[in-house]
Formats: sequence, structure tokens, C-alpha cells
Amino acid sequence: MGKTLRVLSMLLLAVVSASAQESKPAAPAAEYKIPPEAAKMANPVKPTAASIAQGKKMYEIDCEMCHGKDGDGKGDLAADMKAKLADYHDPAALKDHTDGELFYIIKNGKGEMPSEGDRAKPDAIWNLVNYIRSLAKKEPSTK
Repeated sequence: MGKTLRVLSMLLLAVVSASAQESKPAAPAAEYKIPPEAAKMANPVKPTAASIAQGKKMYEIDCEMCHGKDGDGKGDLAADMKAKLADYHDPAALKDHTDGELFYIIKNGKGEMPSEGDRAKPDAIWNLVNYIRSLAKKEPSTK
């Protein structure tokens, strides 16, 4: 009987331990960090009209569904996901981000945002950075 009691005690302990582990909150997601060398990268593509036009084409294909037709952060997919995205018309939205950081985020993705990965050449991503920067209003809105 002593052996049976020990076995039952061990089983009970295993069940209690397993249920306690299931009730623990999930570990917090790792903080998103951009490598310092990526943040320091300078945009080698000048923000010319041609660069911005190329960036706009890429934006319309890959970004508009979430970030909105004109960069207001209110795209259809973002609304469906209940995601709150930055309004790129607001100069403050990107003022604390370097071009290198934007390049890194576009290339590697962030959170729900998928990465461009190897689908886009570096110059195409830099054109997109130029286009996104061009969306910021120069004067504050008087809405």
C-alpha cells in the first residue's frame, strides 16, 4: 500500500505541476531592436522625383493595404486587424527614426508587418523610404 500511495502522490504532483505551468502567463515578446549599424546607414539614393515615383509604386503594391492610400495609417487591412498605425503626414511620426531604421524595418519586418526580405533590391527599399518621407506635411494641419 505504501508503494501505491507514493505512485499516486507522484501522479497527483505531476498533474498539479502541469496545470500550474499551463496557467502561467506567456513570456513577454522580445523587444524589437534595430542593430546600431543598421540605424546608422545613410540613404544612398537621393530623394529625386524619379526615386519618389518608384517608391510610390512599391508602396501602392506592398504597403497601401495597411498604411493607407495616402499614408494616413488607415488602410483596409489595418482596420480589419484593429491595428493603429502611424500617420505619415505628421512630421512627428518619423522624426525619431533614421532612414537606416526605416530601411531595416521594411527589409526585415516588424511585429505584424511582413518583411520585404530579398523580394526587393536595396535601391527599391531606399526609394520607398524616400517616398514615405515625402508624405509628411511641411506645415501643421489646421483641421
